[in-house]
Amino acid sequence: MQTSLSDSSYFPPDLHVLVPWATCLLPECEVAFPKLDQLPYVAQVLQQLTQTAWLRSDEYAAHAPHEVLWAKALGWPEGEPIAKGAYLAREAGLIDGHNTESAWGLMTLCHWSMGHDSLTVLPIDEQHLSDSDSRTLFESVRPLFESEGWHIYWVSAQQWLVCHPSLADMPSVSLDRVLGRNPDVWLPIQTQTRLVRRLQAEVQMLWYGHRLNNQREQQGLNAVNSFWLSGCGTLPKAMRVAPELLMVDGPRQALLRMDTVAWQLAWKSIDSDIMPLCLSAIEQGKSVQLSLCGERHAVTCYALKSSVWWRRALSKWQRRSFTLSNLLKDL
Repeated sequence: MQTSLSDSSYFPPDLHVLVPWATCLLPECEVAFPKLDQLPYVAQVLQQLTQTAWLRSDEYAAHAPHEVLWAKALGWPEGEPIAKGAYLAREAGLIDGHNTESAWGLMTLCHWSMGHDSLTVLPIDEQHLSDSDSRTLFESVRPLFESEGWHIYWVSAQQWLVCHPSLADMPSVSLDRVLGRNPDVWLPIQTQTRLVRRLQAEVQMLWYGHRLNNQREQQGLNAVNSFWLSGCGTLPKAMRVAPELLMVDGPRQALLRMDTVAWQLAWKSIDSDIMPLCLSAIEQGKSVQLSLCGERHAVTCYALKSSVWWRRALSKWQRRSFTLSNLLKDL
């Protein structure tokens, strides 16, 4: 069951660093925790962030913890579906003052791998799908969606947007939940989802044997043979403008590929590139939040606005400096 932070536990910060998939349930991650404790700038930041707030959930919730925190930073009403499709449509200029109640969904291209008795959804390497190839695939399925009364828009190589009234109450699950797993558990036979499943089947037939997929397979790449629909719904009536929110996606990209070596390298990049920004903000007396998200839970370490002298004195007095490994092992 999804659990979220109460409004009283959210303090709009001057700087909010959000790390999706800071760790995962792979045992290789836990083995590497001691190495992460040696990252110098991460350790310095955690010494200054003396408060914590936890988000408790589980790996079967519809939204991953980082998505819940992202929505909360934007002032998303608690309990409403996180309609990321509608949010991206507004960012792309597809929603204006006359159609704010339109319902949207996010289509992400992926590879469905059929085994002997199971199905697995795999990501498409974003470095190996060009805009032109993506647009070719887009044009091949656009008539299919339009024949069902859907509007479909190309946004980026891997992400397209769809608009249709049925998406207002369409059950949807985050792509992060299904990647590397069998999607059947997330595809209940409901009236709202039957059309989506049929569209997925027809898209698979259209793309089977497509020349672009033949070329990809010859290059040793996964075929783009299906899509995942998520982030369905409409925009809430009121949303706040998030302060400086930095979404650091390196660890997520690595762990979605089950690449724990790349995950460790991503943490090194966070230490060298992102943590100095946090230290600078702390030295200026600004409020800083660092949110570390796993598959089930998330923890936000934070420091409210205060003088540099008082913050240093508080951290020494409390002697409650967190280690990265202790935080990650509870996610």
